[in-house]
Amino acid sequence: MTSSIDRDDSKRLMVFSGRSSRQLGERIASKLGIELGDVTLKTFANGEIYVRFEESVRGADVFLVQSTCAPVNDALMELLIMIDAAKLASAHRINAVIPWYGYSRQDKKSAPREPITAKLVAELLQAAGVDRVLTMDLHAGQVQGFFTIPVDHMTAIPLLIDHFQAKREAGEINDIVVVSPDAGRAKLANHVAEKLGARLALLAKQRPEHNQAEITFLVGDVAGRDAIMIDDMIDTAGTLVAGVQTIRKAGARRVYSAAVHGLFSGPAFERLQASGLEEVVVTDTIPLPDHAPKDLIKVVSVARILADSVHNVFCDESVSEIFSGENQLF
Repeated sequence: MTSSIDRDDSKRLMVFSGRSSRQLGERIASKLGIELGDVTLKTFANGEIYVRFEESVRGADVFLVQSTCAPVNDALMELLIMIDAAKLASAHRINAVIPWYGYSRQDKKSAPREPITAKLVAELLQAAGVDRVLTMDLHAGQVQGFFTIPVDHMTAIPLLIDHFQAKREAGEINDIVVVSPDAGRAKLANHVAEKLGARLALLAKQRPEHNQAEITFLVGDVAGRDAIMIDDMIDTAGTLVAGVQTIRKAGARRVYSAAVHGLFSGPAFERLQASGLEEVVVTDTIPLPDHAPKDLIKVVSVARILADSVHNVFCDESVSEIFSGENQLF
């Protein structure tokens, strides 16, 4: 069965997925009422990647779903090759759906002789032939400016807010304080606090090395309250665990964590299990590994948001209307 929806005789929607986002791609296609497109993806013995679309994409609006998560370089290269294959197969418009945009943290020069890798990735995607990028909760807003093509920025923050609203209505949490892990996420934390009708607190941190964080002080009252630490991602969980320790010492009753992207690199799971967190809420922008502690980590799906965004892009309708204009949370 072909994986297309005919809007008219000249325009078709087709959704394909790379290997890093296969399950999410299937969920998106299901929400759209179509089947995920058939594509062969192989890795040769020497590490080279092979791509072949097993059905015609000529004249179609092609959406390629691929988070550039670990192994990051393999996922990125696979996406670039998929774009090139779709271009050479005469796709009408090629849209890269990148729920997690790898290298997004390298968005500026923080020291001499450093690269701006987020911009390099943008240039690689455009050189490969992509016409549009759909991404979710970028680490920094300026990444959008690295492209000369349209970039649609979606957010999963409403899903996280809904999760905690449901817990409050069920009486599982109350007297909430939303905690920002650093000054850079204060605007995001304030937005979540307003939606939840909660108080706001702020942690101050410094980074002596990459993937290392030291919490210097806490601003705000968390004593006797249920604290929710909100961030865009959890990587090695060093920042998160250091923040949890500070919040617990300040007298918080219970501590929860919420983030859109669960990278969970290195010792992340071990740190989270030893942290005393009540729950860690993430989305499926990045697939959760089989060995993840399922009793601690709660996953909410972004498939509906991405499917609605794909549909609106395909039909030339507004993407920001999906979020009531609140999809720029920087």
